[in-house]
Amino acid sequence: MLRTRADEISEIAFGFMASKALFSALHFDLFTHLDKGPQTATEIGKASGLHPDRAETLLTALAGLGLVAVEDGKFSNSPAAEAFLVKGAKYDFGDYLCRQVGQQMYGLLDQVEDALSNKLPDDATGSYADWFSDPAEAKLYSESQHAGSLGPARQLARAIDLSGAKRMLDVGGGTGAFAITLCKAFPGLDATVVDFPNVATIGREFVDKAGLSDRIHYIEGDGLKADWPRNQDVILMSYLLSGVPGETHEGLIKRAYDHLAPGGRLLIHDFVVSADRTGPKLAALWQLQHTAFTPEARSVDDAWLAETMEKYGFKDARVDTMIPEMTMLAQAVKPS
Repeated sequence: MLRTRADEISEIAFGFMASKALFSALHFDLFTHLDKGPQTATEIGKASGLHPDRAETLLTALAGLGLVAVEDGKFSNSPAAEAFLVKGAKYDFGDYLCRQVGQQMYGLLDQVEDALSNKLPDDATGSYADWFSDPAEAKLYSESQHAGSLGPARQLARAIDLSGAKRMLDVGGGTGAFAITLCKAFPGLDATVVDFPNVATIGREFVDKAGLSDRIHYIEGDGLKADWPRNQDVILMSYLLSGVPGETHEGLIKRAYDHLAPGGRLLIHDFVVSADRTGPKLAALWQLQHTAFTPEARSVDDAWLAETMEKYGFKDARVDTMIPEMTMLAQAVKPS
């Protein structure tokens, strides 16, 4: 949608204020407190430790964003807030938004201009390898990413049939949210996850908690450089291409072909845009965010993905929407 009015530009410029309102509400557990039912700003302030005036200011901002409703001086959760932002809710991903997006990625966007102009200072975060070399940063990112990936992983399990697959390689699979979900959905499937050592340590805890230590194993290292096992029935790359240099993309697809068994399937789930470069908006913005700390990253479109998979020998290449307005799932098969 092309913008035609000044207020539409202002809405974009002031978008960071809306983000901070959301992160602040999550920080003070406002949506969880509102799960008990409609309450006044004074009641919410008392429950969250905020002065009533400050609570009312924040709640008013949330009402303006449509995250809470207000009637007769009492605030209540919107349906979306109730479903996705209340702690313990089935589809809660508030921790992911507050911790990974609010605490980590939000700050990294301050360096996006330097990243775009290739002028990042030597001490800036310039890659996932830099970022995850710090155990504390790796832990915060990984634990929050795990929470944020469970929903997409469930979507993937519903979208594909892996009932005949026995071996899956998850390149850059983090703490194993996708591997755990897919192994639970398909009992005949075992998985190998490749990721950095600090991430693998945390991932093994999630795998153990899921009771899948006998079926999910880790290879510690950079997925671009580490050895991959061969003859895989499935190779998954979720949120991988968006976070690595663009010059590595074709090599990763070719390498996947070489490490799949005949008849094996490549799955690429990522922030993919349409070939005409008009969006989706959230996918495009996520790629810009990745560029802030991976300057060599490149925005990938659906047509390029399908063409490149076929270029390296895959057949039946297709790219479909996964998370509406945000991610797509590309898949193709190595001929038998």
